[in-house]
Amino acid sequence: MNIHEYQAKALLKGYGAPVASGVPILKVEEAEAAAKSLPGPLYVVKSQIHAGGRGKGKFKELGPDAKGGVRLAKSIEEVVAHAKEMLGNTLVTVQTGEAGKQVNRLYIEDGADIARELYCSLLVDRSVGQVAFVVSTEGGMDIEAVAHDTPEKIHTIAINPEAGVTAADVAAIAKALELDGAAAEDAKSLFPALYKAFNEKDMALLEVNPLIVMKDGHLRVLDAKMSFDGNALFRHDDVKALRDETEEDAKEIEASKWDLAYVALDGNIGCMVNGAGLAMATMDIIKLYGKEPANFCDVGGGAGKEKVAAAFKIITADPKVEGILVNIFGGIMKCDVIAEGVVAAVQEVGLKVPLVVRLEGTNVELGKKILNESGLAITAADDLDDAAKKIVAAINA
Repeated sequence: MNIHEYQAKALLKGYGAPVASGVPILKVEEAEAAAKSLPGPLYVVKSQIHAGGRGKGKFKELGPDAKGGVRLAKSIEEVVAHAKEMLGNTLVTVQTGEAGKQVNRLYIEDGADIARELYCSLLVDRSVGQVAFVVSTEGGMDIEAVAHDTPEKIHTIAINPEAGVTAADVAAIAKALELDGAAAEDAKSLFPALYKAFNEKDMALLEVNPLIVMKDGHLRVLDAKMSFDGNALFRHDDVKALRDETEEDAKEIEASKWDLAYVALDGNIGCMVNGAGLAMATMDIIKLYGKEPANFCDVGGGAGKEKVAAAFKIITADPKVEGILVNIFGGIMKCDVIAEGVVAAVQEVGLKVPLVVRLEGTNVELGKKILNESGLAITAADDLDDAAKKIVAAINA
């Protein structure tokens, strides 16, 4: 689960991290009062969407010469003008794709005198099985580009979970970021606070880009991105309350209610599979035969008839889907249960696109019998290769 920048900053502020004063708004009418509540005279008007690259993004409705999704304002009147242009319009960034995302929230923040921009993130480094700081002096930039062009400028410092962030760890991070004076002193409290927040809130990613050194020498979190482990949200009602469903795909929201592993994609063949590895293989073979998967959908090993039917309904609700491939290897998941779920779903929502089903494993013959006797237009497949060929051929027919 992701949250907005202003929510992430509020969370970090609770852990003692230095952040600027700011006010989130939902309506243009709130912009003036928000700006007046801040020290000024420099303000920053920030689009709040779950995507990076906002500053370099462009609004679809405003033309190529318009300013991006993060704008400076030197007066309250300018804050209001930016809010009028940004709220309700569609921001396209490198991470949103061409469709972009509608800006429904803004964050009006007090400006900062920036001397240097740095990069700092925390994530689980699976190579060592520890949480690690990934830092660079090249802040405010696309970190992937830095990693590609100048990898020597990226430093990784893994943290021993038994010791936590030690003085030696802080010194190593500060050295990598070339901090001295007041900034080095701030580092002694900031980096342990970031680590504590990451662990206590079960984050998957905490990214501060940029982390700035201000002209007075002190550190400040200028931007913050957080992603949380969905499997741990039951422990964090405060984090769950921050969820903005308008930023999520409606199909993914519905899938989460059924505990389905579902990710919407841009292709035209809907997939329903049990097991992540088999789902990936199914998506790969669809691409091999010239089409694109419309989703990743893993119904899991122990799904019942109702869960299978729910998955099928979610897939068919996607208007881009021109055909559906069900690929089940029955182990704990029995093939007859899958067949019953598919038949129930088709009977309820109808079948407007080709459907190919490949079943193998526990109760496979019973599953095939259920499908064959359903009277529905379901095409059976012998194996995965046969299934992929058949669904692609059906779409091309």
